[in-house]
Amino acid sequence: MGLSKDRQSAPLDSTRDLEALRGERHRVDALLGCDSSDPHALLGVHRSAGRVVVRAFRPGATTVELLQEQQAALPMHEVADGLFAISLVATESPLRYRLRWSIGSQRQESADPYSFAPTIGDIDQHLHGEGRHYESYHRLGAHPREVDGVKGTSFAVWAPCARRVSVVGPFNDWDGRVHQMRQMGSSGIWEIFIPGVGLGELYKYEIKTEAGQLRLKTDPLAFMMEMRPKSAAVVWGLGDYRWGDQHWIAQRKERDVRRRPMSIYEVHLGSWMRSPDQDNAWLSYRELAPRLVDHCRAHGFTHVELLPIAEHAYDPSWGYQTTGYFAPTARFGDPDGLRELVDKLHQADIGVILDWVPAHFPKDDYALRLFDGTALYEHADPRQGEHRDWGTLIFNYGRNEVRTFLISNALYWIEQFHIDGLRVDAVASLIYLDYSREEGDWVPNRHGGRENLEAIGFLQELNTVVHRRFPGVFTVAEESTAWPGVTAPAYLGGLGFDFKWNMGWMHDTLEYFAKDPVHRSYHHNDLTFGMLYAYSENFVLPLSHDEVVHLKGSLLEKMPGDDWQKAANLRLLLAYQYSSVGKKLLFMGGEFGQRAEWNHDHSLDWHLAAQPLHAGIQQFFKDLGRLYRETPALWLWDYQPRGFHWIDCNDVSQSVLSFARFGPDGHAVCVFNFTPVVRHGYRIGLPAGGRYREALNSDGAAYGGSNVGNGGWVYAHSAPCHGLAHSAEVSLPPLGALVLLHDGSS
Repeated sequence: MGLSKDRQSAPLDSTRDLEALRGERHRVDALLGCDSSDPHALLGVHRSAGRVVVRAFRPGATTVELLQEQQAALPMHEVADGLFAISLVATESPLRYRLRWSIGSQRQESADPYSFAPTIGDIDQHLHGEGRHYESYHRLGAHPREVDGVKGTSFAVWAPCARRVSVVGPFNDWDGRVHQMRQMGSSGIWEIFIPGVGLGELYKYEIKTEAGQLRLKTDPLAFMMEMRPKSAAVVWGLGDYRWGDQHWIAQRKERDVRRRPMSIYEVHLGSWMRSPDQDNAWLSYRELAPRLVDHCRAHGFTHVELLPIAEHAYDPSWGYQTTGYFAPTARFGDPDGLRELVDKLHQADIGVILDWVPAHFPKDDYALRLFDGTALYEHADPRQGEHRDWGTLIFNYGRNEVRTFLISNALYWIEQFHIDGLRVDAVASLIYLDYSREEGDWVPNRHGGRENLEAIGFLQELNTVVHRRFPGVFTVAEESTAWPGVTAPAYLGGLGFDFKWNMGWMHDTLEYFAKDPVHRSYHHNDLTFGMLYAYSENFVLPLSHDEVVHLKGSLLEKMPGDDWQKAANLRLLLAYQYSSVGKKLLFMGGEFGQRAEWNHDHSLDWHLAAQPLHAGIQQFFKDLGRLYRETPALWLWDYQPRGFHWIDCNDVSQSVLSFARFGPDGHAVCVFNFTPVVRHGYRIGLPAGGRYREALNSDGAAYGGSNVGNGGWVYAHSAPCHGLAHSAEVSLPPLGALVLLHDGSS
């Protein structure tokens, strides 16, 4: 369709066009009443009786003109309130035109949004409805692009029960009449391409519900959002960042993370480090990058785990009440800043884990709640759809489109930001229908049980898809119950995670360390019990943020005794964690003995590191991290029973534990004295004869300890002890840990 250059257009008779529109009066009424689900059927270019009719809807415009190259502007005629039209001679070539309109003294010009074909195809709609559109973020959301030589942004959103959806923003004065979207068949997806809208534009969706109410909603797939308390989405699109981590990504595909050292630094970016020169302001992603890289290198961390960085409105939630699942928080800059942070960490051989929250979402009215006027993402029944403890809503995992949303979100962070692992928050709340509920306040599954079958299926699908599409990327479950098979493959009936946080180990260990040493002999089982189930899952041993908030005190302040004893106990705790079976996680501040409980509004107290007590803790942790990474016996066989052997787990009266860790190239002997009593001449069985190097002594003078030790070496003789053929007498430092490495001699 088009206008022949050698023929003139005929002006439109508005009476004749109204007559032609009589059969489409319902479309006109819907458009004028901002109630249209298919405005493209009326607007844009349409063939009629050998001519082409172009219609445009510009509410408030006094004039509208049609512009073509090398031709004079053609005035369009107002055939209804804000509806303009013109009739042109039809040809077979596409009609290329722009619109120019006047509103008061302002004159504006743009290509016609209603002259473009849909940017959402049939396959997209089908996969979305099936729940298998795992890359839906390439289609839904706002994507700057060029269509038919015209630059603009395509918008697409899922709102199946809406009567009308419009894109609103400064580019149309937030007027929902101007850019009404079309609904794509029965998929529930609405779409429009708006010329002239580019990077950085603010936008929202104005949704008219079935009940006729208007809701102003942020795009669920917004790739960037305004800084809170504002909540508009920002047109950003997918990244074209130039990565420099190709070597890391190539190696990642070949690695078995279960057979690698893993010491994770858990970080909340907003309170890790701030700028004292700028009134305690946040540092940007780009400013954080070199600081975080240097810190992790110095302390031997293999990975950084970022507390949720998806956009959220409430600072004290630390990111766990997500309002923008696809938007890195604007608190620290734009999405490319986050890409640079990840890139720099990878180039320093440090992996990045993202704390991810698919278990619940907040009730903020601009976000997912009642998105199209119905319980779209959540369950309608509060017995299934509300976490009363947290004041949040629960996803409906049985809905195909919701699973697509969540799984594609997980893949988005991996593909677009090169994330190496996802730590899935609050898994227990997903898999149990009666989680934190009283009798009668939950709905049983179809078999009458308490298991959330839809959520279990979602987790299995999530893990299967992640592992299939991104070899080397891993998932971690924060799951606090005895649910079997969390880290078993999905095809064997497990949930399919690579790792599980050992919350029981954290609770028991910290409870033990909080006790005065004089009472510890009565609670020896708190330390030994964990080995009874250590190989039931692939565990991470966390000392996480959960235990240093809500008046629980920092790790240092949990310890009993005076400052010297507190520091000694903390060094002992860290040595015990790093020597035990499982990967390691430490929340920021523990590496230098942060005294204050975590406060989201403030930086860590970095000045403490200059004080001798804290400097000693920090130096010890650096040496511990280096020893861990350099000693395969401490990590290679974490999940194989041959990697661990109790030497003595029964010395209750003296509160001493000893065990050996094994690898293919040697072994490490680890001995822990949980009392302040120095124990000279303590005999311990050893797996081999010859020399053992005292590779680590947590009581060293350089760490602020009393320097009780063994002169750097221990010699094993043929004297049976603890069921082993060799043994040695050692000096155990007070509240101290020893790690002895066999040097291979006999």
